[in-house]
Amino acid sequence: MITVTPLGLDGVVEITPRKFGDDRGFFSETYNREKFVAAGIELDFVQDNHSYSAARGVLRGLHYQLPPKAQDKLVRVVRGSILDVAVDIRRGSPTFGRWVSLVISAEKWNQILVPAGFAHGFITLEPDTEVIYKVTELYSPEHDRSIRFDDPEIGIEWPIPADEIQLSEKDRAAPFLAAAEVFAQGV
Repeated sequence: MITVTPLGLDGVVEITPRKFGDDRGFFSETYNREKFVAAGIELDFVQDNHSYSAARGVLRGLHYQLPPKAQDKLVRVVRGSILDVAVDIRRGSPTFGRWVSLVISAEKWNQILVPAGFAHGFITLEPDTEVIYKVTELYSPEHDRSIRFDDPEIGIEWPIPADEIQLSEKDRAAPFLAAAEVFAQGV
């Protein structure tokens, strides 16, 4: 059984799988296709990614791939915690440019589903954080895009001051949403 909680933007949901524990440890089905389909989530995942961030304040994002290589992402944390963010980049959508966030942690054992059509990013809330996520399309450098994490038109409220955030050069050079290549209306 899984619990699915909508987060206010079309298709972005929190998923919490059951966790069975005893004095030996725990067991959990973090993904079960049948249970996801029964909950209305029918996706074909083709790649798993695993990131490790040594420090608190590492920000990865806001990333996405354009069609036909757009990715749905199922994100979970196996050590530490993150603030995960999804931004609607579907031009013409009534929620275009709006964002939602969710704290995901190994302790809470929750996940977030970020559908294609949304930029995705996260910031680590503690050191030694490991994030694992499934995607529905393989990585494609030709379709890979990003948007600035601090775009004032989006206005994401990151929990760590900007001068303490660690970014890659790629993320530091990302364009603002107004100049970014995004999803066309109706995609």
